[in-house]
Amino acid sequence: MLRNAAAIFLAFALPCLSATAQQPKPHDNFAPESRSDGWATTDVASAGLDRTALSHMEQAIASEFKKITSVLIARHGKLAYEAYFEGSAESPRDTRSATKSITSMLTGIALDQHLLPGLDAKVVSYFPEKQPLANPDPRKDAITVEDLLTMSSLMECDDWNDFSRGNEERMYLIEDWVKFYLDLPIKGFPPWKTKPQDSPYGRSFSYCTAGVTTTGAVLEKATHAKLADFAAKNLFGPLGIQHVQWAYSPLGLAQSGGGLQLESRDLLKLGQFYLNGGNWNEKRIVSESWVKASTTPHVQIDEQTKYGYLWWLKDFKAGDRSYSAYFMSGNGGNKVAVFPQLEMVVVITSTNYNTKGMHEQTERLLTDYILPKQ
Repeated sequence: MLRNAAAIFLAFALPCLSATAQQPKPHDNFAPESRSDGWATTDVASAGLDRTALSHMEQAIASEFKKITSVLIARHGKLAYEAYFEGSAESPRDTRSATKSITSMLTGIALDQHLLPGLDAKVVSYFPEKQPLANPDPRKDAITVEDLLTMSSLMECDDWNDFSRGNEERMYLIEDWVKFYLDLPIKGFPPWKTKPQDSPYGRSFSYCTAGVTTTGAVLEKATHAKLADFAAKNLFGPLGIQHVQWAYSPLGLAQSGGGLQLESRDLLKLGQFYLNGGNWNEKRIVSESWVKASTTPHVQIDEQTKYGYLWWLKDFKAGDRSYSAYFMSGNGGNKVAVFPQLEMVVVITSTNYNTKGMHEQTERLLTDYILPKQ
């Protein structure tokens, strides 16, 4: 009887204990830990952040928001707040398509070093070994690096359309991801789709991971280096980023379209050095002109959202105030958001992949708890 009673107790108690253990612990230290990673630190009050709002945010993450894993805030160049709701500061974060903005950074570096001749460089010309192409069309020869950076090439490639020939899920099924993109047909524009010449900025947006994957391959051709090696030497090394986990295609191409894993503090560095105009701790990493060009609108996505060179551009409204931001964004609601007028960078990581409202909940964290309302 005692053994049965014990078994019954454990059957009920262990799930409860497990559920309790999985609850995020309240964050009671608002002064981030000082580490030898290049970050200067400060406290929430000195940074002008609302401690009460951040406490309420943590309570909401524990009770309402799904699978938020970390939140970090830098203000005036200093790390002011960091909280981890899953894992630790050393845990790698898979921010999925936020990687695309890193590809933009690497493109800017290649241009600065005159390894890439210009944004008008023709993509197809870099891949003579992959020709002849399926669905031949002279318009393919005119596709430029800028077309890929703005997701506005004429290839029929749309990850937001399950029926698209170029949907990324079809790419993952084959071996050669670059040839997958180059072989796609030219898309048509039915009456309900706005043609490029009738669109703001003269481009028609179509979210295409295969195109960004191809951008990474162009960079390898232009720099005569593996993308991971070029990034380590010219981006991650100068930033002091040591723990980098790339995803690779079946042919060994580092996936420039998504899946790169970095620590949360290092993700924050990527936003901060852009806010600094391309500098990190007095080191020039990419030109200020590229930072400006890549975060300037070049294509319209919808009424609220524009797109630069693999950077999202949007205004966030908090209370009666509105703040312009450029940001990295990935599946699950992952964000690295830069708010120039506040001198603020925010990292929100999440594993809430492929769910309805994943980006909306991240935006609510920004507008309801992090951004000042007055």
